Amino acid sequence: MSGTIFSILPPLIAIVMVLITKRVLVSLGTGILAGAVIAASFKPGDSAVTLWKAFTVSFWDGGLNTYNIFIMLFVLLLGVLTAFVSLSGGSRAFADWATKRIRTRRGAKLLAALLGILIFVDDYFNALAVGQIARPITDTHKVSRAKLAYFIDSTSAPVCAIAPVSSWGAYLIGVIGTILAGASVVSYTPLEAFLLMIPMNFYVFATLVFVFFAAISNFDFGEMRKHEIRAVETGELYDPSKAIPGELKEEFPVHNHGRVIDLVLPIVTLVAVTVGGMLFTGYRGSMAEFGRADIWTIFEMTDVPVALLSGGLAGVLVAALLYITQMKKNETARMSYVGTAFISGIKAMMPAVSILIFAWALTYLIGELETGAFLSGVVQQANVPIVLLPAIMFVLAGVMSFATGTSWGSFGILLPIAGQVMLDAAPEMLLASLAAVLGGSVFGDHCSPISDSTIMSSTGAGSNHIDHVATQLPYALASAAISAVGYVVLGVTDSVWAGILTVALLLVAVIVFWTLKGRAVSPSALGQHTGN
Repeated sequence: MSGTIFSILPPLIAIVMVLITKRVLVSLGTGILAGAVIAASFKPGDSAVTLWKAFTVSFWDGGLNTYNIFIMLFVLLLGVLTAFVSLSGGSRAFADWATKRIRTRRGAKLLAALLGILIFVDDYFNALAVGQIARPITDTHKVSRAKLAYFIDSTSAPVCAIAPVSSWGAYLIGVIGTILAGASVVSYTPLEAFLLMIPMNFYVFATLVFVFFAAISNFDFGEMRKHEIRAVETGELYDPSKAIPGELKEEFPVHNHGRVIDLVLPIVTLVAVTVGGMLFTGYRGSMAEFGRADIWTIFEMTDVPVALLSGGLAGVLVAALLYITQMKKNETARMSYVGTAFISGIKAMMPAVSILIFAWALTYLIGELETGAFLSGVVQQANVPIVLLPAIMFVLAGVMSFATGTSWGSFGILLPIAGQVMLDAAPEMLLASLAAVLGGSVFGDHCSPISDSTIMSSTGAGSNHIDHVATQLPYALASAAISAVGYVVLGVTDSVWAGILTVALLLVAVIVFWTLKGRAVSPSALGQHTGN
């Protein structure tokens, strides 16, 4: 049943269930079970074997699957680092310090958005690092965790998708290189093609415009508005009745010995060692593979999980040492709390790790069922006008990424297909169609509750995962609708500038409409509590 309409059932079941029940693991588990049964053609024995392999392949696939294992360990280490920073009083000290300098709610939101853009080397790293830095400040100014998760998720993947010096950029340039390798009708290099595609990625720019509009204004709608009102009026930054990944359960002693450096130094160490690890592993891989190294080959060959694990270990070590140095002057400090911090941090991240493991299992089954290939085939067989192909590719990439929970998987499947179709039919629209695939893949990833980067954003912000998906969805859909219209105009006019102008005008129109509609979050309460 691989490559047939049945292949879309497992992700569809999981997504529908998660939206109805709000229970992620149960929904993912149901989708996984359905996928195993369908992949084994409903044979009970084979279904059990397939189910076992779906879970174990994430850790052992003819050898240790170090990619997934190191990512999982990095997530756990972030929980441990958070525990040590809390134990040492670093979070409290940093929040007090930042509150004196970032005195408004708007400033706290803008900081989160700007950090999301500045830390662009990798989406996983972005999600967790930005959460660690921004959360104490947004918490102080009563910005809901769902809003913080939105800022993180809607800056990490979009910026990575247009940044050539990033793990995403290196991967995409490599894929584009294979598409252009046999094409005599184009005269640009893969890097030049990637750079030319940046202004054609309408979804990225629409998303970033809405991010900064949400940060500067007090406008929100849908579920996000409910979260923001609750945060401002009651001080509850999330629904206390729901599970929050990364939230510490352990109550550590409150003291006044915490310093800003107790938070800043571990985070700086984590960032420095991670970036250094990416450069080192990329240089070593480049020399081994190509016999040379430059910035592009380094990011193409970098080992992101190794770099993340190294950074996580270094950050935890520094955070633990900073706490231990308090022993002489901090009357509440105890060596026993070191072990408690490790256990508490791991416990805090277990919900996120569990969701990741289930998402990986479902992704494996979706690959076995060739869901992506089926969706691609539907479009290839459809007789659609060439001028609509960029918009069609955008929508298809969004659907595929939403159903599979992976933007990278959608890149790998759809970019070569879009490249071949456009090289044969309309080479002049090749780059526009490839850019549409990139934007659509990020859009679907933003909307999918089974996306690993969306899970990471929820974890980094300390937001309930389903609340994050539900609150981000309206913004993502608005950006996608505007982008789709832009691609239609681009295809009809064969003008990138016409598409950009259309997107810009629609963004202005939507923002003006939202502003006139006046759905701001309790302006009087905002002024009373934290300013604008």
